[in-house]
This record gives sequence, C-alpha cells and structure tokens, in this order.
Amino acid sequence: MDHQTSALQYLTGFANECATEALPGALPAGRNSPQRVAYGLYAEQISGTAFTAPRHSNRRSWLYRIRPTAVHPPFEPFANTRWLSRFDEVPTPPNQLRWSPQPYPDAPTDFIDGIVTIAGNGGPAVGTGAGIHLYTANRSMHDRFFYNVDGELLIVPQEGRLFIRTEFGALDVEPHEIVVIPRGVRFAVELPDGRARGYICENYGALFRLPDLGPIGSNGLANPRDFRPFHHGSSRWRRWRRIACRSGDRPTTRNRFPTSTRRDNVQKARSTSC
Repeated sequence: MDHQTSALQYLTGFANECATEALPGALPAGRNSPQRVAYGLYAEQISGTAFTAPRHSNRRSWLYRIRPTAVHPPFEPFANTRWLSRFDEVPTPPNQLRWSPQPYPDAPTDFIDGIVTIAGNGGPAVGTGAGIHLYTANRSMHDRFFYNVDGELLIVPQEGRLFIRTEFGALDVEPHEIVVIPRGVRFAVELPDGRARGYICENYGALFRLPDLGPIGSNGLANPRDFRPFHHGSSRWRRWRRIACRSGDRPTTRNRFPTSTRRDNVQKARSTSC
C-alpha cells in the first residue's frame, strides 16, 4: 500500500492557529459560519474547551464538510471488552505487576480491536485521571474510523509506523515520535509496515500542554517547533463505519466520511525532545 508519506508537508507549532483548504476559496474570509459556504459545504465547529473559556486556553476548530456530522443512522453497541474506562468495576490486585510486550494476534486485528487496558485512574465521568492502554495490530482500519469523546489520545508507537488519517489531514508517525489526537476528532489508522504495537494514554482531564521551563532554562524540554500539525485535509467520499467512545461504551454506526478543512490541534512530535 502506497501511503505517499514522503510527500507529506507539515506546519509547526503546539496549540497554534492555522488554516488550510483542500480547494481554493473553501475557507470563508473574515467570518466562520456564513449562511452560504463555498462549494455548498456545511460549517461545523469542534469545541475542545468550554465555549466561554478564556482566549489563552480556548480550543476550537472550524471545519467545512460535504455533509453534516449528524447525518448518520442510529448507533448500535460495539463489543470491545478489553478497553476499559470504569476502573472501579475491575478488581485491583495488591501484588507487584509487570507487563511484557503484547504478542501480535494471529487473527486480522486493526488498531481499535487491538487495544487492551492495563491501568487507569479517575474516569470520564469525573473529568480527571487517565487510562493506560497497549495496542497491537496487524491490519489497517478498512472502511471504518473512530473518535473518542472521553478524552485525548496520546499514542506512542513502540514498533511499526502508523499512517493516521484524520478529519484535518494525514500524519505519518514512527517509533521515537508521539501523536496527540484531540477529543472528538475522527481518525483511522493504517499500517505501512504491516503490523505495529505501542502505548496509549487516554487523558480524561485538562488538555495536554507543554511543561513550563523555569530553572531548566529557555531551551529545555520540548519546544512548540518540535510539534507538527498535518498539512491539509482529504477530499475522499466513500462508505465508512463510525465507531464512537463515550464513558467506556463504544457504539457504532455507518455513514459517509465528511471532507473537512480549517484549524487544527492534531499534533505529533519526536518523543526524544520531550
């Protein structure tokens, strides 16, 4: 499968403002939601924070879609008993525990089906804490995509590259890099190397931010330039299966993947810089 990863061009920055368009003139000038959007698109906003959050902490993205997000059939339950977020329902052993690398599955398993929870605290209901998961996959996500309304996903590849298609564009992520998928952003994971495994931190609390510098000086830790948002969105139009995650439940439905353009907070960075 040719992912054309060498042709990807990235912007730079962390939690910054940027604008891209798949077609010239798709973005409205001087306004966010005109009554008539170019090319007959639908204006929608993804809110990463409360609508009234202060400017320095406000996170939102405007997207312009071929079809509205709400156009889909009713959701149905999606069985996945290994990905948990209600940690009080699972007995916690007092013994010291150690986890070896997850073996690759024999059956075809994509990124979502290959996730298993190993630890966690707090939860989506209280808006604090995090879930710690492992993933192993030997198949790309075909004709389905996923979004998580419980929290952000910090993905750390340990073996095998990930080619992640999001609503905003594509990311090519390899070991020694990390990628952050914001809450509510739809994505699908392809495997350029045929299989992959790694770690996931599901953040239920405050949004990720760069740590303060202070005594370590102005050049310590990661800098905004070490993070690279994607280049621009995709214009594909096909049949997809939507999988959602909310408070541990993962309902699923079928609908069409909408084209989108404009600002983003999807980030990737080299973990060696953090």
